[in-house]
Amino acid sequence: MVSVPVTPEVPAQCQMFMAFDFGLKRTGVASGNRITRTATPQATIAAEGDARFIQIAARLKEWQPDALVVGVPFHPDGASHENTARARKFARQLRGRHGLPVFEVDERYSTTEAHSLGAKDADAASACIILEQFLRSLP
Repeated sequence: MVSVPVTPEVPAQCQMFMAFDFGLKRTGVASGNRITRTATPQATIAAEGDARFIQIAARLKEWQPDALVVGVPFHPDGASHENTARARKFARQLRGRHGLPVFEVDERYSTTEAHSLGAKDADAASACIILEQFLRSLP
């Protein structure tokens, strides 16, 4: 059976979001809101481990989002792979470190789409695509 994340109920008070396209070396970042259902790419975080989380904490302090969104990759057929587990672990770490709601979004093809759009920073553009997909799913 294929496990595909389903967008859970998102409380109405969650208006501002920050999204992450997790990668081992770089993590794309985007911010957006529920009202306009649009996202804006932010500078990609080029760090690993705790250094990544220090930079994320600074972004969260600056933007003060109500919730976070993490792109979770799957194979084209929907099957999980090594990076699926890594992205989910990253989502759990964000939840544990910052106490904010964290929503997971199936991010298949987001990087491919970012490249096809000619993005200069494919990681940030992918985070933007992930966040806009999430925002469009909200009632």
